[in-house]
Amino acid sequence: MATPPTTAAVDPRRNAQAWSVLLVSTLAFTTCFMVWMMFGVIGIPIRKMLDLSSTQFGLLTAMPVLTGSLIRVPLGIWTDKYGGRIVMAVLLALTIPAIWAMGYATEYWHFLVIGLFVGLAGGSFSVGTPYVARWFPKHRQGMAMGVYGAGNSGAAVNKFVAPVILVAFGWQAVPHVYAAIMLGVLVLFWIFSASDPAHLVPSNVKFTEQLKALKDPRVLKYCQYYSIVFGGYVALALWMVQYYVGEYGLDIRVAALLAACFSLPGGVLRAIGGVLSDKYGAHSVTWWVMWVSWICLFLLSYPQTDFTVLTVDGPRTFHIGLNVYAFTGLMFILGIAWAFGKASVFKYISDDYPGNIGAISGIVGLAGGLGGFVLPILFGVLMDWTGVRSSAFMLMYGVVWVSLIWMYFTEVRRTDVMAPHTGAALR
Repeated sequence: MATPPTTAAVDPRRNAQAWSVLLVSTLAFTTCFMVWMMFGVIGIPIRKMLDLSSTQFGLLTAMPVLTGSLIRVPLGIWTDKYGGRIVMAVLLALTIPAIWAMGYATEYWHFLVIGLFVGLAGGSFSVGTPYVARWFPKHRQGMAMGVYGAGNSGAAVNKFVAPVILVAFGWQAVPHVYAAIMLGVLVLFWIFSASDPAHLVPSNVKFTEQLKALKDPRVLKYCQYYSIVFGGYVALALWMVQYYVGEYGLDIRVAALLAACFSLPGGVLRAIGGVLSDKYGAHSVTWWVMWVSWICLFLLSYPQTDFTVLTVDGPRTFHIGLNVYAFTGLMFILGIAWAFGKASVFKYISDDYPGNIGAISGIVGLAGGLGGFVLPILFGVLMDWTGVRSSAFMLMYGVVWVSLIWMYFTEVRRTDVMAPHTGAALR
């Protein structure tokens, strides 16, 4: 018996409305992510102005990520209860004054405090994910969430836009321009988005009660996966511009452009990851993402090394290390892998928790965001402690090992990862 067509398929107006919601929500998320990653560029002149250590710089870049992470669970719950349109609009409106105020900060603590409020923009992911997913049938939700998640490319947009403004007008102009952009996006979002009362999930669930979902081993596992593919992405997107400047002595504009080779595919290609997850299953895509990440991080971890060998003709010194081209190529591949992984993790959620996408995605997003908060600080601590810049990749390499082992014992031994997707993976 043939499966009846979906509502979106038989109702052109509904289908157009769904795509309008998806596109304008993706625009809003891209802008939010651009703002969220602002310190990845303007943090460099601020670091020089305030004479910050690597640890202090890591904390500076991580502060917006902290708020954006902690707010994700309640935002997911409110989206289920009140609808994505109103929650997203309020969130965009609340960030505008904080973004504008950033241009007037002068002390280290000013940046830390204002950064907490700017970080609200990072919570937009937990609003848009369930909001756009419910406008599409189940077999297309991976695609919808992947397209929306492509808003992560706001990290790359930031690297294209912020250096130009910074060089022309100073770093203080960047938050002012971003505040104006956010206001325009808020207006566009409200005009072209829509709400459907059928998408609301009446609930009196409290924040603390929702965290009990962490007792589910599957949720805990998805949090671990996402702390790599999203948390690692956020952390490296914030860290890479200053890494290029310090490691290779590049101008900030060139450094930002090369750093975008990681950030751009890490955001834009998320939509392809959603399509692949729909076709082959979340498990298969995530498994291969972890292995590609393991290989790239192994190579990226090796520091610039000079060693001397006693030969028959006397001592000879050799140099081993990645040049800027090889480094950028590996970062590009890593960005693609993590783009697919971000989509595949949320395909797990839509498969396993179809009636509770908002809350569960909020919890998993919280874990990923906390990864993006903790990792830059640890990068700075390791840098101050060892003096080795590639220690950041050594840390990430170890974290990926944990996920590979966990995935093997809970999924791989019971699933044929080479077979076409015929249903939900055994978990």
